[in-house]
Amino acid sequence: MERILSVAQMRAADKYTIENLGIPERTLMERAGEAVAEEIKKRFKGGRILFVCGKGNNGGDGMVAAKLLRTVHGFSVFVLKLAAEGAEKLDLDYDIVVDCIFGTGLSREVTGEARRVIEKINAKDCYKISVDIPSGLNGDSGIPCGAAVKADLTISVQEYKTGHFLLDGKDYCCKIVNKDIGIAVFEEDFAKRLEDKDMGRFFPERTQNTHKGTYGSAALIGGSKEYFGSVLLSANALAALKTGAGYAHLCVPDSLFSLYAGKVPELIMHAFSDENGFLKLNETDLQKLGSCSAIAFGMGGGVGEETYKIAKYLLKNHKGVLVLDADALNSLAKYGVSALKESAADVVITPHVKEFSRLSGITVASVQGDMISAAKNFAAEYGVNVLLKSSVSVLAGKDGVILNTTGNSGMAKGGSGDVLSGAIAGIAARGFTAFESSAAGAYLCGRAAEYAVKGQSEYTLTPSETIAYFAKAINGFGE
Repeated sequence: MERILSVAQMRAADKYTIENLGIPERTLMERAGEAVAEEIKKRFKGGRILFVCGKGNNGGDGMVAAKLLRTVHGFSVFVLKLAAEGAEKLDLDYDIVVDCIFGTGLSREVTGEARRVIEKINAKDCYKISVDIPSGLNGDSGIPCGAAVKADLTISVQEYKTGHFLLDGKDYCCKIVNKDIGIAVFEEDFAKRLEDKDMGRFFPERTQNTHKGTYGSAALIGGSKEYFGSVLLSANALAALKTGAGYAHLCVPDSLFSLYAGKVPELIMHAFSDENGFLKLNETDLQKLGSCSAIAFGMGGGVGEETYKIAKYLLKNHKGVLVLDADALNSLAKYGVSALKESAADVVITPHVKEFSRLSGITVASVQGDMISAAKNFAAEYGVNVLLKSSVSVLAGKDGVILNTTGNSGMAKGGSGDVLSGAIAGIAARGFTAFESSAAGAYLCGRAAEYAVKGQSEYTLTPSETIAYFAKAINGFGE
C-alpha cells in the first residue's frame, strides 16, 4: 500500500526531518529540484521550457530544477519569477511550462496576478508540469481555490497528498509521479491506497479439494415495484458470485418474483413478504439467511418504515458482514440513524456524498470540503465502516483510512453501486471483514472498469461490463 498524507502531516514530516534529523531546509529544496530536473530529463530530450516560480518553497524547488536543466543538462530554460516581474514571458512559445507557483499549503482563494498567470498557463498549447501539486488546488480536499493549473504531469515531492486524488484532484493532476527526497514520515495515522500487489491475498490460488460451502454465502436483499431493477439486482448478486462466494441468494418482493426468476440461473431465489410491491419485515424470511456470512441490503428497496425495520432487524440479529446501501441508508436517515449504534454485525455503509449528507446532517459542501474527516468522524461515532463514494472513494473505520483511486468516469451510471455492494458481499462471504472487503471490492470494481473501457468510451461503459472484466482484473493481481 502507498501512503497518502494530509497537508498538516506533510508539514509535520518536513519539520521533523529538519529539526530532529538535522537535514537543512535548503538541502531538501536542492533534493526536490534535482528530482524534478531528473524526471523532466528522463521524459524529454529538449525543447523550450518555462519555469513559473512563486516566492515560497515550491518556487525554490523550481529554481533549483531550472538551473540544473540549463547548466548541467543543456536544456533551453527560461524562468518567470512571479511577483518580481510581469507575466509577459508567458506570451512566448514554449514546449513545456513548469508550474511552481504555490505548494500544497494554499488554502485561500487565488486572485489577482497569480490567477491571471494560472489562467494564461491553462490557455497555452504546450505540455504542463506541476511541481508537488497544481498551483491553486487545495492539497487536502482536491478542490480548486478559484483557479488552478490543469497539469499533464504532476511531480509529487516525497509523498502523495489527499488533494492529488479527491474530487477534482485527479483531473487537475492528470499523471502523477512521486519522488522520494528523504523526508521522514513518523506518524502512522495517514491514509493509504491499495496497489495490485495488495490484492493477491483477497484472491489467492484456490485449493482444488474444496466445495461451494468453503467459500461462504452472500445474500442480496432489495427491489420494489418502483425500482424493481431486475437487471441491476441480478448484476448485483452476480457480482457476489463473480468475486468468489460459494452461494449467492437474491431476495426480492414476492409479488415481483416472476420479474427476477431465471434471470441469473446460478442464484438461489427467495420470495420475501411484501406489501404492494415493497418489502415488508418478516422475521421468518430473514431467518432463512442465517447461514449467510454476508448480507447486502437496500438496493432499490424504496424509502419507508418497513425498509427501516428490516435494516434495524439485520443490524441487531446478523452476526456477519452487513452492507447497507441506497434506500436502507435513506430510510435510516429518515427514521433514525441511531439504529447503527445497536448493531451486532460488522457493518459497512456505502453512501454517495448526498446520501451521506442526509445521514450525517452535514451539508454536501462541508462533506466535500473534508471527506476524510467526515467519514472518520461518522465511523467513530456509530461504530461502523464508512465507504463514502465519489470519484475517489474514502473508506474509514477502526482499521484506518483507505482511498480508492481506481476507476473512471464510466462508472458514473446507475447500477455501479449495486455491483459494488455485490462485490463487497461476495468477498466478505469468504471470511474477510467489512473493512477489508470494502477496500478490495472498491479496488476490484475500479480496476475492472479501467480494463473494460479500453477499446470503447467512458460514455458507453455499463455496470454489467464492469463485472465482465472482474476476471481480467483478478488475474492481474499478485501477492
